[in-house]
Amino acid sequence: MNKTVRQKTILNEISLWEQELQNDVRTDLGRTFDRWIKRKLDEIPDSMKQIFFEKLDASLFNLHSFIQNSLIQQDAKKQILLSAKALNEEIFQINDLHKLHIDQLHYLADLQTSKHRLYSFIQGGLTGTGGILLTGIDIPIQTILNLRSIQMVSMCYGYEINNPYEMMTSLKVYHASLLPKHLQYNQWHELKKEIDSDDDIFYFYEGKEDLSNRNSLEYIVKQVAKLSVLSLFKRKLVAGLPLVSMMIGAGMNYQHTRRITEFANKYYQYRFINDKSH
Repeated sequence: MNKTVRQKTILNEISLWEQELQNDVRTDLGRTFDRWIKRKLDEIPDSMKQIFFEKLDASLFNLHSFIQNSLIQQDAKKQILLSAKALNEEIFQINDLHKLHIDQLHYLADLQTSKHRLYSFIQGGLTGTGGILLTGIDIPIQTILNLRSIQMVSMCYGYEINNPYEMMTSLKVYHASLLPKHLQYNQWHELKKEIDSDDDIFYFYEGKEDLSNRNSLEYIVKQVAKLSVLSLFKRKLVAGLPLVSMMIGAGMNYQHTRRITEFANKYYQYRFINDKSH
């Protein structure tokens, strides 16, 4: 099947986005901070890092399954099908969403991701209040919100997440989206290669299952650094509230979720178009 004019336009938009990924837009301060983190991580024994990576992968697999099987996610799935059915009466299950046009799928995905960006904004603002409990659960809550947002995008483009292949794919998209922009391009290129080489939709995943790496550890260190920054500003009160730290927390979490959902949207758009053209 030949690509439609609209699909070609979207592929051109994705190509421009790819080019932006190759640009290193970090400031001198950002580069200095990254070099400092790398030096500190190099001081950690490889054996300890390997144990951490294995534990992190196991935690993400379990968390993914928990989110997928939760009642909230099942209700969200029903809502996606209900919205899709309003666009096409022949929609009965997630795979049927492939019958819709890509702009319709993008509309459904945008509805879901906009909710998650709002949730992330509110959660970041609450973390900025400086409460010990809220600060302590910031990273786990962010992980849940962002994993769930990728699952939602996957379903909105007609890819069910209840099989090993789609679960691993969504986790790979999650890991790639966590990277800073100057490191995302290589991971994006690897994901594209897998899409281009897959002729069929598989049920079992046959690729590499070890996802966590040095970049995962670096991401967590940066999140901890973010929480440290918030703690510095929580004492600056305006009308009795730490508005500065709340604004910083809300803004940073919003931008983080926005970047993750944008990456996921580009991936599933590209995959949908690729599958349609075969």
